[in-house]
Parts: sequence; structure tokens; C-alpha cells
Amino acid sequence: MIKKIRKAVVAVAGSGTRLLPATKAMPKEMLPIVDKPIIQLVVEELVAAGIEDIILVTKWDKKPLEDHFDQNWALVNELKKAGKEELLEEIKGISNLANFIYVRQKGPYGNGTPVLSASSIVRDEPFMFVWGDDLVKSKIPFAKQMVDDYNKTGHLMIGVQEVPLDQVHRYGIVKVKKGTMQIEDIIEKPSAEEAPSRLADFGRMILDQEIIDILKQTALGKDNELYLVDALKTYVRNGGKFYAKEVQDGEWLTTGDPLNYMKTMLKYAFDRKDIGPEMKRFIKELLKK
Repeated sequence: MIKKIRKAVVAVAGSGTRLLPATKAMPKEMLPIVDKPIIQLVVEELVAAGIEDIILVTKWDKKPLEDHFDQNWALVNELKKAGKEELLEEIKGISNLANFIYVRQKGPYGNGTPVLSASSIVRDEPFMFVWGDDLVKSKIPFAKQMVDDYNKTGHLMIGVQEVPLDQVHRYGIVKVKKGTMQIEDIIEKPSAEEAPSRLADFGRMILDQEIIDILKQTALGKDNELYLVDALKTYVRNGGKFYAKEVQDGEWLTTGDPLNYMKTMLKYAFDRKDIGPEMKRFIKELLKK
């Protein structure tokens, strides 16, 4: 019997060094996409997939992120007095999006560590694991696409998106069995000649206890980091079925560097009915100059 996915682990312990000095005193996940922080967009996507418990794996300087999902009674009272009812309901709704659990990251540096840090909370349950600064803009929230697929098949999976051939060296590229999306291997940052496909993996996964158990036994990799992909590759080599899931009617957007952050900001702004048309006119005028 397939267990319901109720929990998501969100990795938010990174320092955001590529966005310094903006991230010197502000978590990168709190940077705005127009008027919502990145992390809120991630959480809203997870909630739309039926996730009830959101486990944010943090570190010492992430308190603004925790505060964002808490009630701000001073602000609530201020909005009440000003009669700003619509904004009041929106602000009150943020803390009610889900049950938020905060865990400090412990262990070696690496993208596998957040999974281990939250392992006692997701014990024996399938769960989603996401990067806190990766967004997927799609008609149907991508987390829901993944959960719906899991409910039908029971397959563990990772989100993938085709990238240009000249960019495969920047990502983990998946090799799939011919005619299927079942993963045979994941090659980290291959050259264009070595790449088995143009499908780059990104920060959306459905994992389970078996992956956690393998990760606990996984040796540290390059630069003494714990890599989740090493555990996934072991799982596949041991006969586990792991699948690639492409985004339908949408695209993965990364916000981890200035250029991609600005591209993402514009794409969200253009789709806004209140500011989109004016933003498009503004960009056209800039290009003319």
C-alpha cells in the first residue's frame, strides 16, 4: 500500500555567497520575487501538493526565515486599525499554510546533510526533499505533479529539465533507460561529449527511508562533502527503481546567482496582472534606448 506523502524537508542552511552582500544579514531564501520571498513560493507549491508538515533545515543565521512563518501580532493590529482587510488576511494566512518544524543542520557539509538532519522526523515515510532557493513555475504546481505520479506508481523520483548542451557541465545529468524515464545513472557536471542526455536534475525529489539508510553509510565525496546523489546512485546500483520527472507546462527557475535571480524576478513580474503589462512596456522602452 502506497503511503501518503505528508512531509517535506526543505534545505535552507546555505549561505548564499553568490548573492553577497545582499545575503550578509538576510537569508537568500528571504529575497523577494516581486513581493513574496522565495521560500514562501516554495512552501505554497508544497502545500498545493497536500504537504502538511514542512521541515526547514536551518542554521544559526536563519531566524528571519522562521519569523516570516510566525504570527506578527503588531503588524496584524496595525493592519486592522488601518482597515486593510485583504492584506490582513494574506499576512495571517502565511503562518497557517502548514505545520512548520525547524531543525538545525548537523553533520558534514554537503547537500545530503539536510536529509540526515531531518531523518528522525520523516522516519519510515516517503517525503519530498527540496532546495529552498529553487522555484518551479508551472500551471499545475510541480510538487503536485510529482505527488500525483507517486500516488499512481509508488516510484521515488527527482525533477529534471532539459538544458542546452553547452550548459550540461554545470549540472548533474541523468542517464535513463531507453524508452523510459527510469534512471540508470547520474553524472555530475559532464562535458558535452560525455553527457548521456540533456536532462539536468534539480531540487525536487521524492525519497524514503531506504535512501536515508543508504545515505547514513555513504562516504564523503569531493571536498569532504556528503553528496545525496552518491546515495541515489548506490540505490540504483542495488536494484532500486528511481525515476526522472520532467516539468509539465512550466519550467524550473534557479535563484542562486544574480543573473538567474533577476531572470526569475522578471518572469514572475510579467505574469502579474497588476504590474505585468507595465513591466513589459518598461523593458521594451529600455531596449529601445
